[in-house]
Amino acid sequence: MEPRPETPPKARDRALRTPRAAGTAGVVFALLLAAAIVMIRLAIPFEQGRGTGEWLTNPARRRAVRTALELVPFAGISFLWFMGAVRARIGDAEDKFLATVLLGSGLVFVATLFGAAAAAGSLLATADAAGPGPGSQLWLLGGHFTYGLLTTYSMRMAAVFVFSTSAIGHRLGVLPRPLTVLGALVGLTLLFVSGSVAWSELAFPLWALAVGVHILVRATANPPGGR
Repeated sequence: MEPRPETPPKARDRALRTPRAAGTAGVVFALLLAAAIVMIRLAIPFEQGRGTGEWLTNPARRRAVRTALELVPFAGISFLWFMGAVRARIGDAEDKFLATVLLGSGLVFVATLFGAAAAAGSLLATADAAGPGPGSQLWLLGGHFTYGLLTTYSMRMAAVFVFSTSAIGHRLGVLPRPLTVLGALVGLTLLFVSGSVAWSELAFPLWALAVGVHILVRATANPPGGR
C-alpha cells in the first residue's frame, strides 16, 4: 500500500494556523491602535478646533504623541496580517462583492491611518526645528488636517471594513450573532459619530479585539480541519 500523501495533513495544519494567525493579529492590532489613540487623545485634547497647537509646546505631550506615532506602523502591519488571514480563512466561499469591499476598505484605512501619522510626525519635526512658541496658521492647519484624516476618513473606511467583515462572517457562520450585531453598531458609530464625539474611534479596536479573541477561542476549541 502506498503511503498517504502529505497534502491533507498540511492542509489541516494550515486550516488550524490560519484562524490562530487571524485572531492573534486582530488582538495585536487592537491593542496597538487603542494605545496609540489613547495617547494621542490625552496629549492632544482636540475640542472644537481649540488648542491644536498647545501640545507642540509641551515636551511631555510631544513625547506621548511621538510614542503613539511609533506604534501606528506596527498597528497597520498587524491589521494587514489580520485582514489577509481572515480572507484566507474564508477561502473560496467568500462573496466576491463583499470581499472586494472588505479588501478595498481595509487598504484605504491603512493608507489614511499612515497619512494621519505622517502628518502628525511632520508637525513634530517642524516644531523641533522651529523651537517653542508655535501659533502659526501652518501648525493650526496641520492639526486640523491630522485630526480630520484620522477621525473622518480613516474611521469611515474602518466602518466599511467592519460592515463587510460582519456580513461575510454572518453569511458563512464564522461570526456569531452577537458579534455581527456588535459589528453593525460599531460600523454605525464609526460612520456617523466618530468625527464629532471624542473617543468614539476606540470602538474599532475594541471590535477587532472581540473578533480576534473569538477567533482564537474557536480555533483552540475546534480540532484541526474544522471550520
